[in-house]
Amino acid sequence: MGARWGAGRTRRAKALAMGGPAIGVVLALAVAAPPATASPDAVATVADGNGSMVMLLDSSGSMAKRDASGSTRIASARKAVGTVVDSLPDGYPTGLRLYGSQKQKGCTDSRLAQPVRPLDRAGIKDAVAKVRPKGDTPIGHSLRKAAEDLPGPSGSATGRRTIVLISDGEDNCGDPEPCEVAQELGKQGIGLRIDAIGFKVRGKAREQLECVARAGNGAYYDAPDADALARQLQRAGRLSVDGYRLKGKKAEGGSAPGEAAGLGSASGQYLDTIGPGEKRWYAVRMDGVSTAGFAATAVPEPGSRVDELDGLHVELTAPGPSRSSCASSTERFGQDEGGVPLVAGVSRIPGSAGSTGRCDRGPGRHLLSVERVSGDSDGEDDGDGTGGARWPLELTYSVDKPLKKGTTPAQSEPDHGAGGQDAKLPRGSAKRVSGGTGFNDAARIGKGVWRDKVLPSQTLWYRVPVGWGQQLRYDVEFSNEPTVKEHNTEFSYGRTDTYTPHRQPVSGAGRLTTRSSYDGDPGKVSGGTVPVSWTNRFESGAHVVPVHTDGDYYIAVTLGAGAARIAENPDIGVTLRVDVKGEAKAGPQHNAPALKASPADPASGGKARGEDGAAKDGTESGGAPVVAAVSGGVGLLLLAGLAGWFVTSRRATANGGGQERTGTMRGDAW
Repeated sequence: MGARWGAGRTRRAKALAMGGPAIGVVLALAVAAPPATASPDAVATVADGNGSMVMLLDSSGSMAKRDASGSTRIASARKAVGTVVDSLPDGYPTGLRLYGSQKQKGCTDSRLAQPVRPLDRAGIKDAVAKVRPKGDTPIGHSLRKAAEDLPGPSGSATGRRTIVLISDGEDNCGDPEPCEVAQELGKQGIGLRIDAIGFKVRGKAREQLECVARAGNGAYYDAPDADALARQLQRAGRLSVDGYRLKGKKAEGGSAPGEAAGLGSASGQYLDTIGPGEKRWYAVRMDGVSTAGFAATAVPEPGSRVDELDGLHVELTAPGPSRSSCASSTERFGQDEGGVPLVAGVSRIPGSAGSTGRCDRGPGRHLLSVERVSGDSDGEDDGDGTGGARWPLELTYSVDKPLKKGTTPAQSEPDHGAGGQDAKLPRGSAKRVSGGTGFNDAARIGKGVWRDKVLPSQTLWYRVPVGWGQQLRYDVEFSNEPTVKEHNTEFSYGRTDTYTPHRQPVSGAGRLTTRSSYDGDPGKVSGGTVPVSWTNRFESGAHVVPVHTDGDYYIAVTLGAGAARIAENPDIGVTLRVDVKGEAKAGPQHNAPALKASPADPASGGKARGEDGAAKDGTESGGAPVVAAVSGGVGLLLLAGLAGWFVTSRRATANGGGQERTGTMRGDAW
């Protein structure tokens, strides 16, 4: 999986682009250590000022050269900078630094023309209009100065700080070396990325800029002409703004089981970071009867250097003297175009009434470990900046409430049925929607046709309410786009992934095409679930077990980084055809009455009521409430509360021993 899709690297393109959904990351629980004191929620949003960008513009003598159109390179740069600042949201902190603009010779010729502050479009345009190319190209020195220009994230939040380097040649000063500086900066902490745009470069100049981007946890964009420069700069700027909005309480995982950070016993959401080859330990105390779900989201910088075998390994360790692993999962990128979010999950499911559970080892302190694994044999950075940066980790822990005693749940629903690959989906005109940056601000949609735009390296997020007895089914269509004239035989990919309300990944099980190649022609991927049933948790299929609760199901849509070398427009049109099939039931119990309206009906606002107007779910009352963690006006639903349940199941197929999911690739190729 995951061939390099760049120029001259299309060796396995279409064949490798076909696969299942990307499902990712794994969690772990710890055995010793008292519960850690969590800090207040840390949320990275544009509104909080936790993101910022500085453009580092080449103003050396070579930028005075004229191209085939008769325009100078600096004139093209002025136009491109104007385009990107017009596309940025109001107030986004943005600055401009110039190098080679003050004197004919000088390896310290670098000045901040516009400080990083709430977006001043006129000020930036005026500053770049006054540039008169003169001197040398001190890229290394200027990168260090640009990093100092960016403010650190406020409070305890984790924000993205972006340097966008635009150059038409290589550094001619040599000390410090640009790639070494980028690697040094890239390892200073999370949230800093360096994107590099090569304007009319080739040979050693291009290699140097590619190295800077790779070492700086960013992406390299090639711009052979003025139009390409404007397009690539706009992409880099918008990715800076639209980074994953993280949310959660700080929880620093331990380096060994005895140092595991306590996550508490109630549902919660936490933030940590993880470095190359590192293993983090956490602990939670569970009762003996509740279903507990764990999910981890790793967020590398979009488009940053990754290997197809890079990923995360998670294990759940049961209490007891043996401390044996009872559930594990390994998730890998499966492509090396660039970093995208990795999401994975694992569950503890106690058995009941003759049904065999998963990781059912009784109550006590469970350990969760998250390990970042590498495709390199030594698991370390290979010296060119590959994988050197720490990744943010967003962890969630959720607990299902029990059914009321004496309640007989509806039978399990292990088949896609009407929601298979050939399912009928909505047609007609599409409504405009803007996908979120992650789980925390996913855009809420329902049945219907929706249209959006996605950038190369970007993942867009949506959520759809799905009731008991219903199933989600959707298609994502990538539009027919004009391609750049340099495009030849390159391919990238388009992909979709589905997640439950507890962020557990739902595989396509080979029944749905969740990944396809992308070369500018129309393409389609499909996703969905089996019908939601309480007793699905006792099935064996990875596409069935997680689908055991109603609520908001998540859709993620990703376009590969390689599309930046294919598409002529900055972003690519996508159409989502979304259906929620079946009648919504009032609860998980057998013969539950149908609700008057489906939760996915836009008129219901995501809620539906029983015949007497009351919400009915057949679950034990008195549990902890549903908690809505809101970011950007959109909520993430986490079911809270610890309790037992009594259930019967028509099928008892799950293995009660160690549950392991290994060798999984983004796209379910293995």
